[in-house]
Amino acid sequence: MEVIFQTWPWYISGFLIGMIMLCLIYFGKAFGMSSNLSTLCSMTGIGKKVSFFNFDWRARRWNLMVVLGAMFGGYVAVQFMGDASNVTINPKTIAQLAQLGIDAPNGKMLPDALFGNAVFQSPKMIFILIIGGILIGFGTRYAGGCTSGHAISGLSNFQIQSLKAVIGFFIGGLIMAHLILPLIF
Repeated sequence: MEVIFQTWPWYISGFLIGMIMLCLIYFGKAFGMSSNLSTLCSMTGIGKKVSFFNFDWRARRWNLMVVLGAMFGGYVAVQFMGDASNVTINPKTIAQLAQLGIDAPNGKMLPDALFGNAVFQSPKMIFILIIGGILIGFGTRYAGGCTSGHAISGLSNFQIQSLKAVIGFFIGGLIMAHLILPLIF
């Protein structure tokens, strides 16, 4: 049990993700979390009014199980297996975040400045959350999928549009981290 509770090296978790991707390719499935939103919309019957959602959602039920499994697995990992003390962050990164007013993890998984309840008492932070959510939703739809779908599934299927999307995600992340985030905080 000690092996399960420790942080796994990249080569083990990467190998397991690769094996799952091979299984999905073998069964003719494509992995992606954001596609479940259109499946949920199709389940409501909105496909009668919006042709984009007019498809057989039952064929995608397996992917809904992936989402439920990820949510359940995440809950189990955080509640019963989580140990944030083994998270190692570069001291330079901690110093840069401290200059922006973002606290060091100190045994927590997420900083309170970004994910604490006080965020919902600040109109500025509520505005940032709303705009960020809209941009993420638009970007996911515009790119034809989310980061996990493109980076894990799309690249493993050698899809050129996924490579373009992943390059765009990295460029956007660098711009956000180095140019926009300091302006926000």
